[in-house]
Amino acid sequence: MMEDRAIYGPEYEELRRSTRKFFEQELLPNIDQWETDGIIPKELWLKAGAMGLLCPTVSEEYGGFGGDFLHLSVIDEELGYTGQASFTIQTHTDIVAAYVEALGTEEQKRRWLPRMVKGELIGAVAMTEPQAGSDLKAIATTARRDGDHFVIKGQKTYITNGINADLIIVVCKTAPELGRKGVSLIVIEAPAEGFERGKRLKKMGMKASDTAELFFDDVRVPVENLLGTENAGFKQVMHEIPKERLSIATIAMAASQKAFDMTVAYVKDREVFGKPLVEFQNTQFKLAELKTQLQVGWAHLDWCIARHLKGELTSDEAAAAKLFNTELQCRMVDECLQLHGGWGYMAETPIARMYTDARVRRIAGGSSEIMKTLIARTL
Repeated sequence: MMEDRAIYGPEYEELRRSTRKFFEQELLPNIDQWETDGIIPKELWLKAGAMGLLCPTVSEEYGGFGGDFLHLSVIDEELGYTGQASFTIQTHTDIVAAYVEALGTEEQKRRWLPRMVKGELIGAVAMTEPQAGSDLKAIATTARRDGDHFVIKGQKTYITNGINADLIIVVCKTAPELGRKGVSLIVIEAPAEGFERGKRLKKMGMKASDTAELFFDDVRVPVENLLGTENAGFKQVMHEIPKERLSIATIAMAASQKAFDMTVAYVKDREVFGKPLVEFQNTQFKLAELKTQLQVGWAHLDWCIARHLKGELTSDEAAAAKLFNTELQCRMVDECLQLHGGWGYMAETPIARMYTDARVRRIAGGSSEIMKTLIARTL
């Protein structure tokens, strides 16, 4: 269902084929070892950059190839279809590079974007804190102005790419007395005096994704590293977040398709009581239900992408896409694991990896409960 869709032309399908081949050759043969190591090596980022898979929408003057959102979507779909969630280039590309391109000064773009396109700089967003997740107005990290520098003090946690990151957008309070109206985005270039990374956090899934705590002990950052407008960080994040949630929905949808395709192949080969598992009515009915849900999911996703391309996708529509597709992914991998039987529970099987990786999708980028709240506000 991923190929031959009306929103994509031949150019995008060629990108799909080359992207899938890259992941099959460079990522999947090594993912078991990298999960053991707890990190994706920077060499893979450089290879992905050389293939043009990082930051495809960045314009040619900043080192990219000036693609559109459909190029981004194809890469996200193929990332989801790998059946692993540890190679977190969507944070680097869909979020960090997008923020720099949308909000950065000319000097910032020329300094950072070409190296991000090549994979020489890996991006991260430091937003979540031990006591503040989706509620940005509750963050405690501060940035105090001192001459031509900001002095950043605070702590962040659950930061994707936290170990590998060289370029970190820190969400902090520059005017704490103003609440959400006093939030700013400031870029730290690692290494920096006073900036420290905590230990790599162990997770139930996404085991090769380097997630870490970050600590800022009076880190001095030049004022020219302010991204966008001072004290307008909350509005800037809210403007970009529908696209981020659409990207999450895209990856979740492709992962759902992968789980289904893998399971169809398995039940055709697996024999029970002398005949293939696929010949049992229960198996057929389960797969029929899942196939129907996939058809609905792809149709809705394509509608959302088309809306976004026209600049018409609303925040609640993006929230609905994120809600539906991440919930679908978790249902899909659960049902597919069940059809794998005991083999599906073995840690070395792809469906087991997909099961544990999928669970965070209903939390990261805004939990399902937050998505429902956003949708409900429009009623």
